[in-house]
Amino acid sequence: MATTLHTSQLALPLRHRGKVRDVYDLPDNRLLMVASDRLSAFDVVLPDPIPGKGEMLCQISNFWFAKTAHLIPNHLTGIEVSTALPAGTDAGLYAKRAVVTRRLKPLPVEAIVRGYIIGSGWKDYQATGAICGIALPQGLRQAERLPEPIFTPSTKAAVGDHDENVSFDAIVAAIGGDLAERVRDATLAIYRFASAYALERGIIIADTKLEFGLDADGTLCVMDEMLTPDSSRFWPADSYSVGISPPSYDKQYVRDYLETLDWNKTAPGPSLPSEVIAVTRAKYAEALQRLAEISVD
Repeated sequence: MATTLHTSQLALPLRHRGKVRDVYDLPDNRLLMVASDRLSAFDVVLPDPIPGKGEMLCQISNFWFAKTAHLIPNHLTGIEVSTALPAGTDAGLYAKRAVVTRRLKPLPVEAIVRGYIIGSGWKDYQATGAICGIALPQGLRQAERLPEPIFTPSTKAAVGDHDENVSFDAIVAAIGGDLAERVRDATLAIYRFASAYALERGIIIADTKLEFGLDADGTLCVMDEMLTPDSSRFWPADSYSVGISPPSYDKQYVRDYLETLDWNKTAPGPSLPSEVIAVTRAKYAEALQRLAEISVD
């Protein structure tokens, strides 16, 4: 049975409360990362949770962390969540939505890779013929597959602020040329591997956003979440069509609903109708089932 959690309240030192995840300090340079059921759209946290969303996000991420471990290390420790919870905590509430991780030094960059042209990339292309300074062929249509996946990073915004697409040179200036290249290469390698796997299961990964950190030895690791419906655009392959914004298994459905409202995309966000909540939950559940073969109650 899925649990619902909008905001965790644990008797542990709270390090960070993000748009979706609550992160707590643990001994021995470790963290407890909790995926809540909060939903953000246009960088605004909406008031209504999506029941069980955090559990689904955590399970999808854990699946991908294991699946890509041959490509790059990740932040997971393998420690049972129940052993890290304070006494008296409802362990069932956190069993599927939390992980114990290593504490890494996060890099100040959203590592975005695009295999198809959609969203803000489509808007940038229409205006300039390029995305993040990368010139693209003329005549591309909305949702069209790009000749090759491209690395289009953005700044890492605080809660309530908007991420900003930047050039690769801006990332070099922020973290150095060698590290910037390592991040770019890892992002593209992960995307190529994961998109091929997902396509065999009927899902097109149009784009995704990854986050990276460094361990004490300077090893690059992928962290936070990985290839989830929150951080990616998942399209059903059997209904994909160029020239339109395709149906999806991700929160694009919520974005499309919000675009119909008279809302300026700043906090506070509007409440979601029960139907939108239910459909969104079903889309996340189908993505989890298709990719990781995990069913949701």
